[in-house]
Amino acid sequence: MCDALSRNVPKEFETLLAHCLTHARRNFVDLIPSFPEECRYVIEALAEVYHHDKTAKEQSLSADLRLQFHQTHSGPVMERLKEWLQTQTQERKVEPNSSLGKAIAYMLKHWEPLTLFLRVPGAPLDNNVCEQVLKRAILHRKNSLFYRTQHGAYIGDLFMSLIHTCKLNQVNPFHYLTTLQKHSSELFKNPEKWLPWNYLQATTILLILLGHPASAHAPAGPCMPRRPLRRLAGRTRSA
Repeated sequence: MCDALSRNVPKEFETLLAHCLTHARRNFVDLIPSFPEECRYVIEALAEVYHHDKTAKEQSLSADLRLQFHQTHSGPVMERLKEWLQTQTQERKVEPNSSLGKAIAYMLKHWEPLTLFLRVPGAPLDNNVCEQVLKRAILHRKNSLFYRTQHGAYIGDLFMSLIHTCKLNQVNPFHYLTTLQKHSSELFKNPEKWLPWNYLQATTILLILLGHPASAHAPAGPCMPRRPLRRLAGRTRSA
């Protein structure tokens, strides 16, 4: 799964190539101010496909059942979209060299890898999950420009690793880091009990031993407040 850049395609072994549907969609999103009606048709059609994919995930369908579900519900949508795209170019409704014409040409040229999810079990619609992880690394690389010392960079790496591990385990990073600060003495005694995936158990046991209600110290949720995190990042950059 990748975009349509030729350098992203491996040459040394056989692959099942899928192109990111979000990249094709983004070409039309950028053109909404200039071509609102045409872009709306494409975006709404793709939104219907993503709705079907969400339904398949909510029903926990197997790869084979998901494929059948998409073939039944998303297949006709994509076929109508392809016919509409071809009509725009064949009937000269769109200037080929315009930005909209190029967006349509991109989608038609890469139609087969863009619709691999209609033919191969488990084929994704896009590579958003990978891009979200890469963006976190790129953000950290930009923040690294402002570290004053090697030790500050080490602390920044440590916090970035912890925050990302919390995200992967659906843990509130801000609550996790503040909990470690509150119970630092217990943390140094048994660090293996204060990891993102088991720290709530350690906290609950500790509060019961101290006679405090554990429910009062539950995390607010999986999302981390923006403002406190920025302050935390600022402190680590200047460490």
